[in-house]
Amino acid sequence: MHLKSLNIFLYISFFFNLFVLINPIGMIPVFISMTNCQNSVERKQTNFKVNLTVFFILLSSLLFGSKILNTFGISIHSFKIAGGILITSTAISMITGKLYKKNKKFGRNKKSKIVSREIGVVPLATPLIAGPGVISSIIIWSTQHNNIFSIIICSFVIVIFSYMCWILFNLSNFFIKILGEDGVNITTKIMGLLLMSIGIEFLINEIKFFMLK
Repeated sequence: MHLKSLNIFLYISFFFNLFVLINPIGMIPVFISMTNCQNSVERKQTNFKVNLTVFFILLSSLLFGSKILNTFGISIHSFKIAGGILITSTAISMITGKLYKKNKKFGRNKKSKIVSREIGVVPLATPLIAGPGVISSIIIWSTQHNNIFSIIICSFVIVIFSYMCWILFNLSNFFIKILGEDGVNITTKIMGLLLMSIGIEFLINEIKFFMLK
């Protein structure tokens, strides 16, 4: 493909599509809430793990998404329901304070700290950040723009996007200092309510789909 035929706006659109669906700025309070029992070093480690995982999830969705779902006989609608259930259960833990207690318990010994850092993969990286919505969007995109040149450019866009998210989440320590412990706890409960709404919305939409099918 010649450079003259390169539609740069197509890939800018892909980037902004990721930005709108994931909303990394809006995810900063969620990241703060779920890492509020970690120190700055542990939070940086979690941040790295989160965005590395997000990168691999987005890239895998671009390259193999539809093939993986088809191999296991999973529809994107079933995938969204599973994501909705997981988001809702996480939100309930945030609202009731069970997530805080669990993270606090995780910090008591070395073995538990390892478990605590796993929140970087589930539920932070997926389904909260790289959730069913963005995964299904990327899979649809890959089927519409499946030439090798588009795949390479979109892969590069995913690298840039993941790096941008890493930078934004690194600002969480600054926000934590401003909010204080009470502010973080209040933010956790508010974000829990919002996340529960997102999870329930996933479930309602997909249940409607199966009922009208």
